[in-house]
Amino acid sequence: MDTARRPGRPPTIHRDDVLAAAVAVIDTEGLEALTMRRLGSALGVTAMSLYRHFASRDAVLAAVVDALAHTVDFVPHRTWPETLRSFAEGYRAMLLRHPRAVALLATHPVDERRGRELIAPLLTAFAEAGVGDERAVTIVQSVAVFTLGHALAQVGGAPPAPETGPYYDAWFAAGLTALLKGFA
Repeated sequence: MDTARRPGRPPTIHRDDVLAAAVAVIDTEGLEALTMRRLGSALGVTAMSLYRHFASRDAVLAAVVDALAHTVDFVPHRTWPETLRSFAEGYRAMLLRHPRAVALLATHPVDERRGRELIAPLLTAFAEAGVGDERAVTIVQSVAVFTLGHALAQVGGAPPAPETGPYYDAWFAAGLTALLKGFA
């Protein structure tokens, strides 16, 4: 059986391919460059073929937000403040890896169900400390918004300048410590 692609037939793409290409376009060219036509071009397909996977550009953007949010790496610790600090540091690291996507994350919230999956270890740490779910979510959201706003101030939609790193690192650490102490 010949498995070679027939001439003139576009390559088969999958949803994950579209997401990876969308992140790559945003990272290299910026959020405004991400159009269905540009995305199709990056994948070697027509823009129309992308609609099999996503209903619109907004649907692609929402999926990018969820995909990036799920790359946040953090470690559950013994206490909720330590776990929340790890989450904030991991979230900031992800944002700084994708500086041109920070504005997208600031304007397109993570899907609530997927967001709860992401912060499940945080909510467990809060529950073990006797902190109610509503208060825990408020604390996590407050720290997440602080982290996002801080990253937005640092990158301004472009890769951060290396010489400003230590200044922003110290500022972030001081603000995060103040937030955590205040909520504790």
